[in-house]
Order: sequence, then structure tokens, then C-alpha cells
Amino acid sequence: MQSERLQKVLARAGVASRRAAEQLIAAGRVRVDGRVVTELGTKVDPRRSRVEVDGERVFAEDLVYVVLNKPRNVVSTMSDPQGRPSVKEILAPVAGRVYPVGRLDFATSGVLLATNDGDFSMALLHPKKAVPKTYVVKVQGEMENKDLDHWRKGVELADGKTLPARVKFLRHEAGKTWFELTITEGRNQQVRRMGEATGFRVMRLSRLEFAGITSEGLRPGGWRYLSPDELRDLKRDYGVPKRIVSPPEAPAPARKAPPPARSVHAGHPRYGGGSPARRDLGVRDDWGGGVQRGSSGGRGHGEAEEAPRWEIGGRGGRSRTTGSGGGVGGRGDERSYRVKGRRG
Repeated sequence: MQSERLQKVLARAGVASRRAAEQLIAAGRVRVDGRVVTELGTKVDPRRSRVEVDGERVFAEDLVYVVLNKPRNVVSTMSDPQGRPSVKEILAPVAGRVYPVGRLDFATSGVLLATNDGDFSMALLHPKKAVPKTYVVKVQGEMENKDLDHWRKGVELADGKTLPARVKFLRHEAGKTWFELTITEGRNQQVRRMGEATGFRVMRLSRLEFAGITSEGLRPGGWRYLSPDELRDLKRDYGVPKRIVSPPEAPAPARKAPPPARSVHAGHPRYGGGSPARRDLGVRDDWGGGVQRGSSGGRGHGEAEEAPRWEIGGRGGRSRTTGSGGGVGGRGDERSYRVKGRRG
């Protein structure tokens, strides 16, 4: 197997991020074949070399690739000094120590990729790849064609003019404007700053696609592994991942033992079993901000049955995902967006 940089091997094994792995090496906490290594450029064979951190041997993890539907009011980092909810809790069941590919703002929802493949992450975030990111945006004020053209041609920001964007008008509603926006940059809070610079404050922002990957069928807080077909498309378009892998197999659910038979002579027998409404409400957390009763019957981790591509929130009869302001949803066809909630 080809040799790789030591910090990359540590990051892929889930020990720490690549930057944190460099700090471990510099501190003399890493041994390769029994010898302490402090040089950051050291290359090792991850399959043949014996790599240890603080005396514990490190084994390479299998590569995994995940898409999740990040809810609003959740940070897209693996920790938060302020103690706010983070995607770490959402990604805890994933097979491997994964990290988000880029970030979404605290108040922004939608598609977020995660992986333990550093090359994959770096490639999709590199400016030269011009990876498209599509959002649905709600702004304060009624935008005219000339205002939308301003976004299409580029908006002057403090760190320079933005690249041309694709803008598709959706509708006006109660003094607000909804539109779909596709950009190929990854500046910090770019969309919100574009709104401030043009006099149209962004009120709601949700990412529909990243590099062609959607969160179709995932409720807020749900996740799934990328399929081999999706990975092949990414490799064709952006050169990563280098190797196509199949998703890890989900562990078989534990089977419950049948309850012991009760004799009518032992105590008082129970007749009927009770009202269905009183048996098991199954109340559980819903990352959208409320609780959900019962199971959605989805196909995977957090999947909802027959959830349309544009269902990025709203109650939809399943869960409260956006608070009193409502969410973004569709009715009739993909081109029709409407606000779900009490005030919109």
C-alpha cells in the first residue's frame, strides 16, 4: 500500500483531526515501529507500520460517507464552547469518527456531508472545484427582477465581489420574497451577507443540495450513508473519493423474547390489553425542535416515508421542525414552495 503522511493516517483512524494529529506528533506522543516520531512530514505504510499514540496501537478505520439533514439551531461542529446542540449528537451512531464537510450556520438547516476521509473533504471544499450549493432563501422585502439580477451578477462584499450565481424566483408573500439560489463559493455566512449588502435581510435559509447530494427522505436530524452510485457521481465530477465503498451494514435489531404465559389462576388476569392510545406513545426527541409520537417507519436513520425533496421543515403532520415561523415545503409539484406554520 502507498505510504501516507503520519498525520493523515491518524486522522483517518479517527484519533483526531489532521491539525490535532500534528500537535500529537510534535508533542512526541506518537511512535512508529517503536520509535518516537516528531517530524510532521514523516510517511508510513498504514497497513504494515505499527503506529501508536500514548502507547495504544492505532488501526485504520474504514472510510464512511454520510449526508445529514441539519436542523436549525444546531452547530455544525463536533463541539461548542457555549454548550449548544451540535451535529456530534446526530452523528454518534455512525460507524466511524466522522467530521462535517464544511459548515452551515447555526440558524441554517439542510444538507451537510460528513466523513472520515480527509482528502474527500478537502477536495469538495477547494475553491478550484467550484462545488455547487443550492439554497432556498426567504428575505424581507419584495425583490424585483433588477434585484435578483444583482445577485446573479455578483454582490460586492467586504472580502470582494461574489461570483455569478444562479437565481430562480419562487414567489412573493406578505412583503417577503422566496427564491432558489445556487452558488459555487464557500465564504463565511455568504448568503446572509449578500442579503445585508443588497438591503434584503435573510430571514430563512436552508440548503437543498451540496455537490448534487440531497437530503431527500430525511427529516431534520436524520442521516444516511451515501450510496455507491452517489460516490461514483462525486468521483466523476470532483475526483473523490478515490475508492468507492459500500455503506456499512446496519446491525440486526435485537429480538425481544416473548412474554411468559400467565395463568388465569396466578393473580388477577388482564383482559383486553388496554386502549391502543394508552399502550406506548413512543415519545422521542425530534431534532426539529419538538417531539414526535410513534415511529415514522422510515427506510433508514431518521428517514421519513415518501418525504418529498423540498420538505425541509414544516410540520407536515409529522414533526415540528421550524418553530412558530413555519418551514419550507412544497405543494403540488417541485416548483411550488409554500410556508408551513402559523405565521410563515
